[in-house]
Amino acid sequence: MKKIANLLFEVRMLKDIIRSGYAFLGSGKESIAEHSFMTAFICFAMAKIDGDIDSEKLVTMALIHDIAEARTGDFNYVEKKYSTVDEARAISHLIKHLSFGKDIKTLMDEFNAGKTKEAQLANDADQISFILELKKIDDTGAKGPEIWFPVVLKRLKTDMGKEMAQSIMETRWDEWWMNDYAE
Repeated sequence: MKKIANLLFEVRMLKDIIRSGYAFLGSGKESIAEHSFMTAFICFAMAKIDGDIDSEKLVTMALIHDIAEARTGDFNYVEKKYSTVDEARAISHLIKHLSFGKDIKTLMDEFNAGKTKEAQLANDADQISFILELKKIDDTGAKGPEIWFPVVLKRLKTDMGKEMAQSIMETRWDEWWMNDYAE
């Protein structure tokens, strides 16, 4: 159990590491753990929409897709121009003492390759999580998200991802709050 305790403390670090790209937006803030939770929940919804998906694989892939960042930190696209992140090495060190380490590596490799239906949906969910944050920031009056919407929307690969993103773009971030409002 000592190895599991160490793993859990390592993954817990994702709660403390803030995603670096928000500095360029000038507003918004999100930890890697918050992003991973949202991505996993989006994948849960995707799996419920399409019953032909391996839902466990999809949700788990989303849950761990940024796990290496507990060791590497979160590098945004500008930082990646000047520094390299050795995600494979970080993952190999993270999993080396785990009996189920191969499962983590297999899912990470599949996610990064982006060839399976689950990997494509998980990658889309990763982007949709960001779209949700951008939409909230935009709806609350901040400047900046309008520049990013076309860039992030273009990254989507699946029909489901594109359809979900379109619906998000057409929905105000707090609309759910006022649904069925009565005093």
